[in-house]
Amino acid sequence: MPFQIVRNDITKMHVDAIVNTANPMPGYGAGIDSAVYEAAGKDKLLAKRHEIGAIDRGASVITEGYNLPAKYIIHTVGTAWHGGKEGEEDIIRSCYRSVFKAASVNDISSLAIPLLASGSYGFPKGIALRIALSEIEAFMSGSDMDVYLVVFDEKSVSLSSELYGDIDEYINDNYVDEKNRVEYPAPYGDNERAVRGSESFAGGLATATIGSVPRFLKANKAKKRQKKDSSKKAGAIEDSFEDEEEMLSSDMCLSATILEEERSLDDVVNNLDKTFMELVFSFADEKGLTDVEVQKKANLDRKAFSKLKCGTTKNPSKATALALAVALELDLDDTKDLLSRAGLALSPCSKQDVIVQYFIEKEAYDIYEINVALFEHGEQLLGTQAT
Repeated sequence: MPFQIVRNDITKMHVDAIVNTANPMPGYGAGIDSAVYEAAGKDKLLAKRHEIGAIDRGASVITEGYNLPAKYIIHTVGTAWHGGKEGEEDIIRSCYRSVFKAASVNDISSLAIPLLASGSYGFPKGIALRIALSEIEAFMSGSDMDVYLVVFDEKSVSLSSELYGDIDEYINDNYVDEKNRVEYPAPYGDNERAVRGSESFAGGLATATIGSVPRFLKANKAKKRQKKDSSKKAGAIEDSFEDEEEMLSSDMCLSATILEEERSLDDVVNNLDKTFMELVFSFADEKGLTDVEVQKKANLDRKAFSKLKCGTTKNPSKATALALAVALELDLDDTKDLLSRAGLALSPCSKQDVIVQYFIEKEAYDIYEINVALFEHGEQLLGTQAT
């Protein structure tokens, strides 16, 4: 299982190693450092720290885990935030890199790491998380280690709202939650309502809403208006012709537009017989991506991805299917097409679907950032393992 974000006490993580935000000199301070010493056994760990001596900022050292569930502790020393003008970000990036180096050298297969510098060091949460995601993603691109970013409370994670300030507004506009369905029941049964809601979000029937029109419904109406306007314009042009030559020229233009639409339809028809994974690899070939690149970009476990590839796992879960769509950087139409091959569809009744659609519409295909937004809103993360 690759990168995950979890809310937990890092001292309770059952992994090969946890990361401690240490003091440069022997001794321990408040926060995670104190909690790690308490859980591991202060006397033994403090004696080892005195033996190690001072640790440079940005550097890391490894010790036994003692009484912890983890076998090892990797101690790394960061720095305080001074407005970003004293190389603070570089030091924290060095912390992550030295942690990963220590883990790799010691054959660690699973690592739990807190959001470095976001506590007593005073880094802005968004900056601290941006550094963490970029460094973890860079490391994971060449490693199969299981890495857990451990946050203790909800305030620790705020990247999606800082980078994409309108994400909550988008969710409110497009997410048909259970409360609205109870307060404003449709005139048909629950099962039929769920089906119709899914069809609407996937570009089929439109679902009525109270007080506002969803963006996907507005888009459908806009397309209808465009078609109507185009028909009117075509008729006006035809009426205005003064001779056959102009009419012939215009017919050729209109025919070219129709042929272009037919070619696009042919592309879709030619893909009708492809299974989910066949279509995945077809998209991958078009974009010049290798299997490994697709697996990494989708944040999928290597073995689980192989099962999908070999057909051992016939159809993926929704989270896995969406992860592959993001990895392939598909637009909304291609995403819907890919999901349909696994019997899946985007639904306005799923907050996970709405959030992923938000990022696809923005062409923001970083699965780590998408997972942060999903984590913030209590939704299942994309990728992790194919089921």
